[in-house]
Amino acid sequence: MKLVTKLYGQVEHLVHEVAKFGLVGLLGLVVDLPIYNWLVFNNPLVLADSGEGMLHHKPLTAKLISTTVATVATYFGNRYWTWKHRERSGLHREYVLFFVLNGIGLLIAAGCLAFSRYVLDLHSWLSDNIAANFIGLGLGTLFRFWSYRKFVFREEIDLDETEHTPDSPAELDPETTGDLPAVR
Repeated sequence: MKLVTKLYGQVEHLVHEVAKFGLVGLLGLVVDLPIYNWLVFNNPLVLADSGEGMLHHKPLTAKLISTTVATVATYFGNRYWTWKHRERSGLHREYVLFFVLNGIGLLIAAGCLAFSRYVLDLHSWLSDNIAANFIGLGLGTLFRFWSYRKFVFREEIDLDETEHTPDSPAELDPETTGDLPAVR
């Protein structure tokens, strides 16, 4: 039992990040799925094929729109909840990088959707949702988690690596600072 506890202690932060990332991803799915299905099938509830939406013959465009809207929601969830403890490198840099990497994740989902639509010739709401929103989203999510941790929300600041600032004059070392020691 001690071995399991010790192993969990070593990966506890990763488990928490994965759980939070997953919940933020569910928020993204709740945003993405109805927009895509409304644009393509005129049915935001994803209950059945209700016909043709305004972008029925342009599913990749619909996927681009729905994913872009979901990306805005997931950025804020990831920045201010999932990886709030990580180093901040500037909103502009993080936001641009987040969108670029999310674009690659979108290409993964769009590739799965394109394969289903144009190679397998499947055009139903079920095949679109399986290809784009489950297989494509699943593969894209694995890429996103890795890339966000690696490039966008970098490692947390290690207190041992930061410079220690003395709290009182008595802590100053006259040999390294050039200051005179405190006289009492």
